[in-house]
Amino acid sequence: MRYESARLAGFSASAEENRRGGFDSGFFLLVLLLLSMGVVMVLSSSYARAYYDPGGITGGNAAYYFVRQLIFAALGVGAMLLASRLPMGLYRRWAFPFLALTLVLLMLVPLIGVKANGSRRWLGVGGLTVQPSELAKLAVILAFSHMICRIRGRMRSFRWGILPFGGVLAVIVGLLVLEPHFSASIIIIAIGGVMMFLGGAGLGWFIAAVGAAGGALAVLLAFFPYASSRISTWLDPFSSSSDEGYQIVQSLYSIGSGGLSGLGLGRSRQKFLYLPEEHNDFIFSVVCEELGFIGAALILALFALLILRGYWIALHCRDRFSFLVCAGVTTLLAVQVFLNVAVVTNLVPCTGISLPFFSYGGTALLIQLGEMGIILSASRDILERRE
Repeated sequence: MRYESARLAGFSASAEENRRGGFDSGFFLLVLLLLSMGVVMVLSSSYARAYYDPGGITGGNAAYYFVRQLIFAALGVGAMLLASRLPMGLYRRWAFPFLALTLVLLMLVPLIGVKANGSRRWLGVGGLTVQPSELAKLAVILAFSHMICRIRGRMRSFRWGILPFGGVLAVIVGLLVLEPHFSASIIIIAIGGVMMFLGGAGLGWFIAAVGAAGGALAVLLAFFPYASSRISTWLDPFSSSSDEGYQIVQSLYSIGSGGLSGLGLGRSRQKFLYLPEEHNDFIFSVVCEELGFIGAALILALFALLILRGYWIALHCRDRFSFLVCAGVTTLLAVQVFLNVAVVTNLVPCTGISLPFFSYGGTALLIQLGEMGIILSASRDILERRE
C-alpha cells in the first residue's frame, strides 16, 4: 500500500510538473505560420474589392478586410493561449451547457438572424456577426466526447450508442436546414459519425447511416431546387458560365493561370471583381494564381503536418476525453481543408466552406484558434517518457 501510494503520489507530482511546462511547440508554430500566411493572403485577395466599394461597408478603404482580419487574428492568438491554459476537465464540465447555448443560438437564427446571399446564417451582436453553426461544430465534439466517456462500453447498443447521438445530430441538422446551411450540416454529420466511430459504435450502424444519407440526399434533390441546381452546375459549370456556374468557372481560370510558380504575390487578375468571394471561401483560388502549384502545395503540406501533429497529440493523451476531443477537432480541421480545396477545384459541388486560418471571417477565426488552443491544452497533460 505504501509503495502504491508513493507511486501514485509520484505520478501526480510528475503530472503537475508537466502541466506547468509548455505545450506542444511544434503544433503551435505550425498554427502561427498558417495564420500569418492566411492574413497576408487576405490582404492580397481583398484589397481590390474593398477599394472598389466606396459606397459599401469598406468606404473605399483598400485595407478594410485586412485590418479587421489582423485584429481578429491577434485576438484569436490570445484566445488560443487562454484556451491552452484551461484544464481539459473544465471543457468536459461545460460540454453540455455549451451545447445547450449553441442550440438556443441556432433556434434564434431563423427568427432574428442576419440574411445574406439568400440565407439567414448569422446573428448580429453589436457591429459583429456570429455564425452559430461554427459553434455547433465544436459543441458536437465536446458533447459527444463527454457522452462517450459516460456511456463507456455501451456504444454498440442502439439505446445508448446510437439513439442519443443521432437525436442530437437530428436537432442540429434540422435547425441548420432551416437557414439553409447544407455545408455545415454535412460537416457536422461527418464529425458526429467520426466521434461515434472513435467511441466504439458498431460498423453496421454506419452502413445503415450511409443508406439513410443517400435517401436524405434524394429527398433533398427532389424538394430543394437550391440543392439540385448545385449538382447540375457542378457536373457542367461551363454550360452556365454566366449564371450559376460563374463562380466556379472563374475559380478554375484563377487556378489555371497560376501555373507552376504563380503570377507573384499580389498579382492576381481574377481578384479584380471577376472571382466572387475571393477573400473568403475562394481564397485558395487566389493562392494558386499568385503562388502557383508550388506555393499551394507548400500550404497544403503545412496543413498536413498540422493535422498529423494533431493526431499525434490525440494518440498520446492521458485520458479518453482528451483523446476524443483532440481527434475530433483535428478531423474537423482536415475535413474543412479537404472540402474547401475540393470545392474551388470543382471536385465536389460548390458550397460555402471556408479555408481555416485563410478565409476572411473574424468570429470563425476566433473559434478555429480557440479549438487549436484546446488541443494545446491537452498537449500539456502528456507525460513524456524519459529513459
